[in-house]
Amino acid sequence: MAPTQPIRLNHSEEDVDRDLARYASHALALGATRAEAIAADRIVVDDRVSLKCNTPPCAGYGGCAHCPPHAMKPRELREHLAKYRKALIFSLEVQPEVITRNRATAQERTDALLKVLEIVNKVESQAFYDGHHLAFGLTAGSCRHTLCAKAEGCRLLNEKTCRFPLRSRTSLEATGIDVYTTVASLGWDIYPIGSDTRPEDIPKGNLVGLVVIR
Repeated sequence: MAPTQPIRLNHSEEDVDRDLARYASHALALGATRAEAIAADRIVVDDRVSLKCNTPPCAGYGGCAHCPPHAMKPRELREHLAKYRKALIFSLEVQPEVITRNRATAQERTDALLKVLEIVNKVESQAFYDGHHLAFGLTAGSCRHTLCAKAEGCRLLNEKTCRFPLRSRTSLEATGIDVYTTVASLGWDIYPIGSDTRPEDIPKGNLVGLVVIR
């Protein structure tokens, strides 16, 4: 990690773009398949995404402080994003069967989600120490299943201290981000993978992480 930088009141576009290029390289070095700096207004937030969390209910619905109905609402995220200009988005390519909830690939799925979370944590941390103190990250999947799968319940939801306060993050979808539309608008390939998907029919799966920088 580079030396901590002082907080500055003004960051030039050139400085921010230079930092974002470093963060993209950092994400790739940590294992991301693809990473790109984008304007914050390219992040698509749609209330219907949260609707998909409970119709039919996701396995994580209601079971984690970072999942709906407890997570930040799309309206709140829109208000926050309106104050930002730049973000880093990245994807981790995985075999389709890793996303299809196959029991045989449960550990691979957890490992992939942990990798996305690790990249989000480290890029967000670097941005913070570079003086982008309001940077925040969003990950893929529920931290309840990724970090606390072997524990009983979400401690934060039960008004106790989170087991992983510095690592846990909300997923993009939980806040209403339309990952499919956002990623497709960048020209990246992304495929809908559901419970009836045959892995052999899909070229690849993608898990997506996001760090909003400034």
